[in-house]
Amino acid sequence: MKDKTIDYILRTTWLAVNKMYNEEAAKFDSTMATGFALLSIDPENGTPSTSLGPKMGMEATSLSRTLKTMEKKGLIERRPNPEDGRGVLIFLTEFGLEKRNYSKARVLTFNETIKANVTPEELANFQKVAEVINNMISNKQIYNQNEHIIK
Repeated sequence: MKDKTIDYILRTTWLAVNKMYNEEAAKFDSTMATGFALLSIDPENGTPSTSLGPKMGMEATSLSRTLKTMEKKGLIERRPNPEDGRGVLIFLTEFGLEKRNYSKARVLTFNETIKANVTPEELANFQKVAEVINNMISNKQIYNQNEHIIK
């Protein structure tokens, strides 16, 4: 069997994590995206809706759909931003706070379980490699955008 590529390892690992979280969330009529959104909203001061997408790495249309579903389920409420009349702040409801705490506990369980099964050095190496990959992609050091322009 050929060696697995880095992107293959990343992709299959992320798909497994995604599936695991979605299966766990489904037990409570939720999704991983909803749990991630709950964890990304400031529980005390709310979060501007415009900063949630970049914070979560989600496209605006996907985020809008997720927020609409969360609002229908009573997890969040939208309030005008007092500092910016055009903006909206997203706040967690009491039910949203309860579900946020549940999501947080699941993430911490995942983290602690992984930490119990790898050495601190292995975890540090993993984090370093992930940081290098993210930085190289952010700084366009892998593919030059001009390389792919069709002339």
